[in-house]
Amino acid sequence: MSNRTERASSTLQKALQEIISNQMNDPRINSFVGVSEVKVTPDFRFAKVKIAITDGSYEKAPEVIRVLKKSEGYIKNTLAKMIDMPFVPKLDFVFDKNMQNAIRIEQILKGLDIPKKEGDEDESDE
Repeated sequence: MSNRTERASSTLQKALQEIISNQMNDPRINSFVGVSEVKVTPDFRFAKVKIAITDGSYEKAPEVIRVLKKSEGYIKNTLAKMIDMPFVPKLDFVFDKNMQNAIRIEQILKGLDIPKKEGDEDESDE
């Protein structure tokens, strides 16, 4: 990816996160919905937007994606006012399964009860 498309992707990601978090008044979209990645094509016509749900409620993902797709017109209109790009790209919202897997693994690891070995204790107390 060129430096230009990387900058555009980063700009779009920040703007989309702002719109989704603070400007959409749909109760199905809550503060636990985040934009994990945006990849824009070199001609700026299309952008793949990966959406993550960070509270672990994976069952909400299809509905969240459906709401975002139905709201694409509003989102693109708001984007056009926020960013300076040759075109406001067509947005393709997809569920980011990698982010969900990472969150799930972290939850599992936090829940493990691993006893400490005798040599693992902090030796600075001696």
